Amino acid sequence: MTQDPQPAIAFTSDATSKLLEVIEGHPNAVAGLRLQITGRAEGALQHVLSMVEDGAQVEDDVFIKTDDGIGVFVERRNVRYLDGIEIHFEDKPGQSGLEFRNPNPLWFDEREAAVQLVFDEQINPAIAAHGGVVSLLGIEDSTAFVEFGGGCQGCGMIAVTLKQGVETAVFEQVPSIDRIIDSTDHDSGENPFYAPAKK
Repeated sequence: MTQDPQPAIAFTSDATSKLLEVIEGHPNAVAGLRLQITGRAEGALQHVLSMVEDGAQVEDDVFIKTDDGIGVFVERRNVRYLDGIEIHFEDKPGQSGLEFRNPNPLWFDEREAAVQLVFDEQINPAIAAHGGVVSLLGIEDSTAFVEFGGGCQGCGMIAVTLKQGVETAVFEQVPSIDRIIDSTDHDSGENPFYAPAKK
């Protein structure tokens, strides 16, 4: 049996105190916190830390327990991008909140950087007119996992955008990728540019 990778995640004492306070004050049982990478912008990884109620765990997540006793669920595909992260709590006037200090690069795999470059230079400028955006989540073997946002989330034309736009450009520019999977939760899209008519 292969053991799950265990990323090193550290909370400062201030962050630990604040998070334990929030967890203890939650009305329902809490299984832990979930640490995710939500994107890459301005040369930095973007993060979110959310509470996971007992019974709402994501099956494929990796679970670790920090030295402070906080349980953290980590997206399996982003384990290496979260290894070594330090989470601080900054108490600033009108700007208090968590600060993530991540030592990892934007991408470990040069193919990931190449695919995201295709999105930034070719795909996103084209779908921006519809309020849409596509981001790379990661690459496993020869498969790229992507996520659509904005007007593309929940859009009835997303299959066309994926096949005729995204796949065509990526397969041409990054030939080592032969499959693209849309990992978007389209059911939660709030403002798609185009939605199929309801029957």
